[in-house]
Amino acid sequence: MKSICVYCSSSNDIDARYAKDAGELGALIASGGYRLIYGGGMIGLMGILAKSVQKHGGAVTGIIPKTLAQKGIMYESAEELIETPDLRKRKELMEERADAFIALPGGFGTLEEIAEIITLKQLKHHEKPVVFINTNNFFSHLLAHFEKCFEEKFMSEKYRKLYTVANTPREGIAHAVERLTGL
Repeated sequence: MKSICVYCSSSNDIDARYAKDAGELGALIASGGYRLIYGGGMIGLMGILAKSVQKHGGAVTGIIPKTLAQKGIMYESAEELIETPDLRKRKELMEERADAFIALPGGFGTLEEIAEIITLKQLKHHEKPVVFINTNNFFSHLLAHFEKCFEEKFMSEKYRKLYTVANTPREGIAHAVERLTGL
């Protein structure tokens, strides 16, 4: 079974538009026959995503660092819940187990994780699809910064192909799957 890793927020204080897209993405992952690989949380978009995958018949693997593996934080209903000694090991396992990566809106952790995955792809550590789902134009400022980096020659034009941007979960899954089948 192919696996899709999703990076996203663990905040419960966000607008309902983001929750809607997390739920839709979970349903699409499950209906496509993919396993979800994610950070193992039960709160925020993480929890909405994992519950939606399971509600629609899919399987969930949560990978969570020991410091966060606590009742009320970790998603104990996951089919597989892996506890790691630290965040570095968590990211390593997520990268190893995933066949594609999708970023939903999130904070520092989400941004750091997706940036590392893009960098690893740039360095040819993997050739897996990387997709941003730009709900409510959440990533538009980041993408504008990327454009500035291309314009100012901090990044080569060939690196535009390292990631794809989608406006909806359906479009995001389509981009990931299109590239998955091409691997």
